[in-house]
Amino acid sequence: PADGDGGTLPLDAPIAVKEAVLPFNRFRGVDTVLGPEMRSTGEVMGIDEFFGTAYAKSQAAAYGSLPTKGRAFVSVANRDKRAMVFPVKALADLGFEILATEGTAEVLHRNGVQAKVVRKQSEGPGPDGEPTIGGRILDGEVDLIVNTPFGSPGQSGPRLDGYEIRTAAVLRGVPCITTVQGLAAAVQGIQAIVRGDVGVRSLQEHARRLRG
Repeated sequence: PADGDGGTLPLDAPIAVKEAVLPFNRFRGVDTVLGPEMRSTGEVMGIDEFFGTAYAKSQAAAYGSLPTKGRAFVSVANRDKRAMVFPVKALADLGFEILATEGTAEVLHRNGVQAKVVRKQSEGPGPDGEPTIGGRILDGEVDLIVNTPFGSPGQSGPRLDGYEIRTAAVLRGVPCITTVQGLAAAVQGIQAIVRGDVGVRSLQEHARRLRG
């Protein structure tokens, strides 16, 4: 890769991941899907030689550490179903229990990933009192959320479901990922934390390593 002076940086040069800090917890009921009118209240940066570790650092600085165990809920738009299979499988391999809405769970099952089907918000509680996913989130039963927004015309039900899920995530303080690219980055970050790769190094140490 090129540096700012026209030279090249070593292949192990530190990677910087910048994360905007958005105070969703101060504005209850606001959807966390980013829009053009939103403004961050600051930025943080995670630096490391590896992307996953840098990403994990950026999230810890902005919103809190990524979870390394527990339950991950997944509900994605049709356009994202194929792309989500590999990173969700990686979460399952890390020991996460996967919860999913019916359509997402069906795709995961076809690709060898076990997932427990949970009720959508729009379905309401089950006949025997089975909670909706929103209820599970608010009850502290979910540790990580992956929900990519539905934007197709006529999808008012799924769009409302997504809004309720993301709002519950803010109220409970659960990490909520809204893109497949973000999911892949989060998986790399969780893997880095599990390996024990996340540590502290000063800018001077990074500079000495580059010069060396």
